[in-house]
Amino acid sequence: MPARARANGEGSIYAYRNGFAAYVWVTKPDGKRTRKYVYGPTRDAVHDKWIKLHQQAKAGPVVTRVPTLGGYLDSWLRDVVEPNLAPATAANYDMFVRLYIAPELGARRLDKLTVREVQTWLNRLRAACQCCLQGKDAARPEGKRKCCAVGRCCQRAVSERTARDAWTTLRAALNNAVRDELLTRNPAALLRVAKPRPRKTRPWSVDEVRQFLESARAEGDPLYAAYVLILVLGLRRGEVLGLRWEDVDLATGELAVAYQLQRIRRQLLHRETKTESSDATLPLPAICSTALRSRREDQQRHRDHAKRAWQDTGLVFTTRLGTPVEPRNFHREFKTRCRKAGVREISVHTTRRTCASLLVALDVHPRVTMQILRHSQIAVTMNIYSEATSAATEKALKRLGEQFDT
Repeated sequence: MPARARANGEGSIYAYRNGFAAYVWVTKPDGKRTRKYVYGPTRDAVHDKWIKLHQQAKAGPVVTRVPTLGGYLDSWLRDVVEPNLAPATAANYDMFVRLYIAPELGARRLDKLTVREVQTWLNRLRAACQCCLQGKDAARPEGKRKCCAVGRCCQRAVSERTARDAWTTLRAALNNAVRDELLTRNPAALLRVAKPRPRKTRPWSVDEVRQFLESARAEGDPLYAAYVLILVLGLRRGEVLGLRWEDVDLATGELAVAYQLQRIRRQLLHRETKTESSDATLPLPAICSTALRSRREDQQRHRDHAKRAWQDTGLVFTTRLGTPVEPRNFHREFKTRCRKAGVREISVHTTRRTCASLLVALDVHPRVTMQILRHSQIAVTMNIYSEATSAATEKALKRLGEQFDT
């Protein structure tokens, strides 16, 4: 069969190996001009690709070399996430990429990733035993292997929350690839992923809070003042452990929330709070001032006893040698105190909900509660909008403190 005559402008289509090839002059995202090639088994197949490439070149910049998804995720974490996001957020993104995304999809070329492949990956992630996929059991010493490595799969799949967070991480990375003009659309964004319902823990009642604090105070718990601050002022764990004496003014009865202490990637970081809305200056109810004065006296006794071994960090809550309190140790001590006090065991984070519920029980206005807890949106506290003055805030905190000041 005679070869089909070339149409006008098809001079760049030519025989190549066992098929045909063609090229189009394109402009890359960096502004440079270069040839981009397409290949196929027949002239017609290459001609169709050639036409599409021409259309892309007219529409805007064209990428000539596309990385694998794994390669792109590495550069995204390094160049976009690490410099611009909070360390805790960056560590979470890195964890989701390393454990859940890259092992399954990392070898796929970025521009070849399809919606179906993302859906298949997400379905598999929900159902697969992570102990098997990640080799957790095989990594244990031989005498301690108990499931996958010995043929008894534990079927430990991820939670719906973890699966959604992994998908959210992939979607964020591919959104950045669209901005980088490596993709024309985000295949992960086209999925519909249900948002799991959060598990709700009933916060403590006023009586439970009183019982907990009285137990800590009666036994001289060194973290008693910290417990007071998280329950009465709604401070987060990192905020109370990152509190400095220079941020506490007992003379005027005020406390400034500006720093937090976090353990991230085996490093203990004392850094600014996550968002600007988290920063605030709060009035100290009497119970808080009393507890902080007692804490200062205890710390001074520890300093005198430690002598040269003392490390002056300037933090309010420290060990007997002045070093910061490990966040996980604080969590364990809180759980231990719950058991000693004989109250329901809740997480440290739930104490903020306890504080909020106590404020509501005291008929504190929702906007005042929002100011005390430093929520960024009123919807997080209540769906009510109004104004609140600092005087109202101080009055509310004093009323709350009086409930515990026995």
